[in-house]
Amino acid sequence: MTPRRIAVALLSALASSSVAVAAMAASATGPMAELTDEARTAVNELHQQIAGELAREYAISGTLRSIVVCKYTAPELTSALSRRYGAQVRRVTLRVRNPSLGTADRWEQTQLLDFDRRVARGEDLSSLEVAEVVDEPAGRYFRYLKAIVAGTLCVSCHGPVESMTAATRARLASEYPHDRATGYRAGDMLGAISFKKPLLETPP
Repeated sequence: MTPRRIAVALLSALASSSVAVAAMAASATGPMAELTDEARTAVNELHQQIAGELAREYAISGTLRSIVVCKYTAPELTSALSRRYGAQVRRVTLRVRNPSLGTADRWEQTQLLDFDRRVARGEDLSSLEVAEVVDEPAGRYFRYLKAIVAGTLCVSCHGPVESMTAATRARLASEYPHDRATGYRAGDMLGAISFKKPLLETPP
């Protein structure tokens, strides 16, 4: 598949994802549901923004520019969304590429492991999400996690190492010396997008 066709396919998948998120949000009511709706919206925005950047750069210059987007553009996008929503929005995984940004905390690790178990039981990975109010030492938080499904574009630099070009392997080794985020195939769970917002009181 050509880079341009990959980009078109990815953006089409994003459109379908947006419809699914809107449908879930429309059925929700109450304070907890409002928080969940807000988290879904933020997560969907981040997914669309990062995927759009990746598709655009990949269509122009292939995998090497996509690596740069993930390292530099994605953190800028997550920071901007975090400020806008008054929450911590970030991408996390159990197999990190960038330990300083992608390492899951205890709650996120627990949920990611549970996602793995749910997939093993036959649940649809694209539908996996969890929302909770959690008491932590620093305060009370609304927490939300949504699974990230690896697409065709993702595995160009997250797939089996032996399938990558020498240039891609060299760039990953240079940018991410502690990389553990390879070996994935399209349809695998890459990790999740996390939304964490401080609360003054527990929603009913």
